[in-house]
Formats: sequence, C-alpha cells, structure tokens
Amino acid sequence: MGGCVGRYLDGWDDTPSRGSSRNGRGGRNEPLRKERPKWKSDYPMTEGQLRSKRDEYWDTAPAFEGRKEIWDALKGATEALENNDHDLAQAFVDGASITLPHGSLTECYDELGNRYLLPAYCLAPPVNMISERGDDEPSVSPEPPAAPKKEFLLKVRLSTGKDLKLSASMADTIGLLKKQLHTEEDIDIAYQRWFFSGKLLTDKTRLQDTKIQKDFVIQVIVNPQALDSPKLSTIAPQSDGDMLEN
Repeated sequence: MGGCVGRYLDGWDDTPSRGSSRNGRGGRNEPLRKERPKWKSDYPMTEGQLRSKRDEYWDTAPAFEGRKEIWDALKGATEALENNDHDLAQAFVDGASITLPHGSLTECYDELGNRYLLPAYCLAPPVNMISERGDDEPSVSPEPPAAPKKEFLLKVRLSTGKDLKLSASMADTIGLLKKQLHTEEDIDIAYQRWFFSGKLLTDKTRLQDTKIQKDFVIQVIVNPQALDSPKLSTIAPQSDGDMLEN
C-alpha cells in the first residue's frame, strides 16, 4: 500500500497516512464535519480495490506510532461515516477524547498529544471510482508485461528476528512470495505484512515495481498470532524497525 494513491480536490490537503507525535493537542477542537474529502486516485479504482487498501491500512496502522485504542476508535468513526451515521461517528470521537482541530479525521489528536493523520481513501471513495468488471463491460487496460523470469535469492527479514532467502524473480508478485514463505516457514499468508523502504507492499505488487536490487532486504512483519507455529516459537522476537534495505 505504500505511498499516496491519489490527490485531494477542492482544497483538501494531501497528508501522510500514519500517526505521529508532537507536543500539544493541536489547539481548538471542532465537531466532526459531515462532508467528506474529495480526491482522485492516480488510477481508476474498483470498490474491491479500495476496500482491500483500507483493510491493509487498518491492519498495519497500530504497528506504527499512536495508541491502538485510538486507532480502533478512528476506524469505527470512519465506518460510521461510510454508513452515513454521523452521530455514531461523533460518539466514537467523543468517547475516545479525540480532538479535531479542523473538524476532520484527516488530522486529529488524542489526550496525550499524539497526532493521527488519516489518508483520504479511508474517509471517502475516489471521484474516479469504477464498477467491477462484468461480462458485458469493456475490459480494463491490460497490465504491463512482466519482466523476464530470472531467478535470484531474495533476502527476507522476519520481525521475529530470523533472516532467510527465497528463490524469486523480478516478475514475481508479493502474493506469490507470501505463499512461498508460508510453505517454508509455516506462516499463514494472512499473518504476513511485507515492507520495503518503509512502504507496505500489496499482494499484486511485483518485485520489479519495488526497484529492489541485489543484496537489499525486504522486511516481513509477522502477526503475533502466527508465533504459535513450531518453526517460529523458538525464535526471539525483535522490533519492527528498519524496514529499509540492508
């Protein structure tokens, strides 16, 4: 999911998508506005793609800065807004003592002064949303051709503290590599989150798209629930930091 997927329209600012901290709570507190940001995706996006991107964001947000209970409240508020239940969304905000300096979830603070910046795609669909392709609908432009399949050893570093190498090619997708890691280390695909240069890699991302080079390392955060695996239970956990190349 890494990076921006679109741009704001009508005066909305393009903001980062992860929480951060600063002193203070951002000054004034405004009630949550009913209007949602208008933004345009860099590529036409289906509802399924949008939902998948949101799921990836909410799955990984608590692993970064900020408090999990605040992330949970923000997620509840965004889902309430999606269902046009403004009162419930405001209740989530008030119940968690979240401050909204501008009346929007794009920038908010908790009681300790931690700052949370939500991306536009978590708050509203893009203006260039497209329908899921049906039998009578024109086909979507084909994906660019994959790079020639030339095998090499991809270095992977697990958040459990283990390093390993996977046989890969630049044409391989992250989804395919997740399956390989599942086969070799018995880590369920649903418990894997792959990062490179600080960016979350989606299942459809090809290695050639990441611009990874030989001897660079991809970080894999393993959900704690996966640690019940016999292959992982004897490995000491380490922090999720250093998602950059070795």
